[in-house]
Amino acid sequence: MAATAGLLCRGPLLLRRGTWRNFASQTDGEARVTRVLREKFPRASAIKVVDISGGCGAMYEIHIESEDFREKRMVQQHQMVNQALQEEIKSMHGLRIFTSTPKP
Repeated sequence: MAATAGLLCRGPLLLRRGTWRNFASQTDGEARVTRVLREKFPRASAIKVVDISGGCGAMYEIHIESEDFREKRMVQQHQMVNQALQEEIKSMHGLRIFTSTPKP
């Protein structure tokens, strides 16, 4: 895996984090991570997964809103997400997790 100031990617092709792809469509990696999270958190009211490595799947930012997180500390919420993605995380360089509960 190669990493340079502002650049992060696997393989010979390095892409800037701010890529110009159309964000209306998900990358295969984003779709895979979203699918796993939907399976593991069926009560989630919102899930957003963004490949922040420029499309190569090395680093993701995840926003997930779920009742499953209610009355749990942030570290417990993040542990739940890490556990849900334990297989996918093996091939990632990094992961940013943002969790919340739905407003009453």
